[in-house]
Amino acid sequence: MDNPIYVGLREAQKILANIGVELSERQMKRAADKDASGRRKLPFFVDPITGTLKIEKGALVSAYRKLQIEAEKNLQDQEKV
Repeated sequence: MDNPIYVGLREAQKILANIGVELSERQMKRAADKDASGRRKLPFFVDPITGTLKIEKGALVSAYRKLQIEAEKNLQDQEKV
């Protein structure tokens, strides 16, 4: 099993750009910030040592992959109708 790789906001932005998801710094910050109910759009967490936002690289890519799979399933459901 590979060790987790934790990245900050800038690194996460670059990782997403490498898979074709180009987000501005502001969009990344909004995805990482908590909403009114205390939830984040992406699974960022506050690093207990540095106090900065971090995300596991695999979890970041996985979040987009899950959305893609869900979108494909929705398309398949429409084709059956």
